[in-house]
Amino acid sequence: MPVIQIATPFNIDIEFEIAEFHKRILAYLVDLFLMISYMFSMVYLLFGGFRIGEGGIGFAWIVLVIPTIFYTAVSEILLNGQTFGKKLLKIKVVSLDGGEPELGQYLLRWFMRFYEWGFIIFTLFWMNPFTGLIWLFIGGLTSIIIMGISPKSQRLGDIVAGTVVVNTHTNLTVDDTIFMNVTQTNYQVKFPEVMRLSDRDINTIKNVIGQCAKTNQYEMCNRVAMKVQTVLKVSTDMYAIDFLGKIMEDYNYLSTRE
Repeated sequence: MPVIQIATPFNIDIEFEIAEFHKRILAYLVDLFLMISYMFSMVYLLFGGFRIGEGGIGFAWIVLVIPTIFYTAVSEILLNGQTFGKKLLKIKVVSLDGGEPELGQYLLRWFMRFYEWGFIIFTLFWMNPFTGLIWLFIGGLTSIIIMGISPKSQRLGDIVAGTVVVNTHTNLTVDDTIFMNVTQTNYQVKFPEVMRLSDRDINTIKNVIGQCAKTNQYEMCNRVAMKVQTVLKVSTDMYAIDFLGKIMEDYNYLSTRE
């Protein structure tokens, strides 16, 4: 299975497994099915048929086109790099610096899916799904070719945005977000200096913990723990993985109470 080494802000390389081609295709088909199902269902529910009259064009844009077009961007932003299809196939989008992509990266990935919009618009307003499917096929074929020649199996949107789609492997209880539910009423913060770190730093730490748990090789945790202690100017005799876990807990506790 192809892997990539991604350099993190801590100057530590994390190894990610690139998502297999068949998983990406299946995830895409799941999302496409959801979008088309929503579109057709709403047309029949709201308009009683597949022909939208002139008076309904503006309403159709609001209810049908905008949600369908923005589905990928919104779901990846809200689900931390995953659409429902990606979540089902256990793959996700990560930044090439090892952390969660920023808002601008998600939007760039989304914008480069413009070929899908033609399918939606042709189908709804020109009642010509055949032309829309041709548009979709050409765009999809182009993406497949680019993914095939890209060393990191990136499509055009990934290349432009600086992202890559990888398999998700983690033994953490919260695997899709940096946030941990700290439920202790008398929780004691051990490292208040943690707020000097960013969400991206914490997401990188989460990925490092997951990588160590997967491989049972904890040298990476030791290196990151030393780097974090240097940055925060703290010291501890805790094991590296316990220290990083505490850093995540402290960060989440403090950030949710600001």
